[in-house]
Amino acid sequence: MKKKNIISLAGDLAAGKGTVSEILIKDLNYGIYRNGEYVRKLAKDMGLDITSFNAFLGEHPEIDLQIEKSASEYAKDHDNFIIDARLGWYAVPESFKVYLRVDIDVAAQRAFNDSKRKGTENFATIEEQKEDMQKRLNMENERYWKLYHVRKDDMSNYDLVVDTTNITPEEVAEKIKTEYFKWLKT
Repeated sequence: MKKKNIISLAGDLAAGKGTVSEILIKDLNYGIYRNGEYVRKLAKDMGLDITSFNAFLGEHPEIDLQIEKSASEYAKDHDNFIIDARLGWYAVPESFKVYLRVDIDVAAQRAFNDSKRKGTENFATIEEQKEDMQKRLNMENERYWKLYHVRKDDMSNYDLVVDTTNITPEEVAEKIKTEYFKWLKT
C-alpha cells in the first residue's frame, strides 16, 4: 500500500487529539479533517447530548457509515493533513496511524474542564463525566464492531501508541513527528 502524507489520530476520549493535532498542523504546515466536529454539530443540531447522539447512531448505522466514509473520501483528493477521527486509521489505511491513550480519571478531569464540550456534555461533577465517558466508550466499541468489524482499542491497528497521561501535548507531538518521519522513509 502506498503511504500518504497523512497522520490519523485516534484515541481515548479526552486524550488530547484536538490539542495535539493543532500543534502538528502548525509544525508540519498540514491541513486538518475532524470527524468529531461534524459529529458534535450533528448532535447539537438535533438537540442531543453527545452520548444520546451515540445511541442514535447505533439505531441509524447509515449516518455512522456516512461519517466514516467522509474521511476516506476526503483523503482521496487531499494529502498533507491530519485526520482527527476515532476510525481515521480504518478509513485511511495508507495514513500514519496514531493512538493516544490516557488514564480515565485524567481524561474525565480534562473533559469536565473543557469549555468547548459544554454544548454537548454538561455534567455537575467529574464523576458524572467519567461515568458518561465510560458509557460512550462502550457504545462506540459495540457500534464499531457491529458496523465495521474492527476494534479501535486493538493497539496492533496503529503504527504508534502514546500515553498522554503525564506528558505535555508538545511532547506528544514531538514523539509523533519523530516516528512519522521514520515511517515515511521506510
